Amino acid sequence: MSRKTLSLIFVLSIIPLMMVFATENLFQFKAPDIDGEELPLSQFRGKVVLVVNTASSCGYTYQYEKLESIYRKYQDRGFVVLGFPSDDFWQELDSNQEIKEFCEGYQISFPLFAEGPVRGSDKQEVFRFLTEQPSHDGEIWWNFEKFLINRDGQLVDRYRSGQDPDEDPLLAQIESLL
Repeated sequence: MSRKTLSLIFVLSIIPLMMVFATENLFQFKAPDIDGEELPLSQFRGKVVLVVNTASSCGYTYQYEKLESIYRKYQDRGFVVLGFPSDDFWQELDSNQEIKEFCEGYQISFPLFAEGPVRGSDKQEVFRFLTEQPSHDGEIWWNFEKFLINRDGQLVDRYRSGQDPDEDPLLAQIESLL
């Protein structure tokens, strides 16, 4: 085969893959909430979303309070925080009920999902979408990583654990999307 033919075959073979990535968005997924009910993320379509992998026994757990604060401040403008507890870093409680009760201590009112993996080969579909596309910066390093999603369900930016949710540049970026 000629180089042109091989090049054409290569280009044609990656187009479907590119189309899948281009059409995927956060709102096409479902995930079980903290009570075990399957929750379609399509109900958040049209909102600015901050997805956070959380843990109850982490040095960054104080961020729950800050996440709740920005959720309450901006929810009427179309903003929502989605908390996804995970024990991938061995810092989460043993059951969804314990996690829920722990979060009640922080008066969490934003949606919480069932504990599940956020990294590795068995990670939840949501986190596969958020981490496996080339521009999405790879695996999650630690608890309380934040993924900012626009109203169309596309990842806009990603922030590591040390970025407090109520401080710039994350806060400014949330405000710009609202």
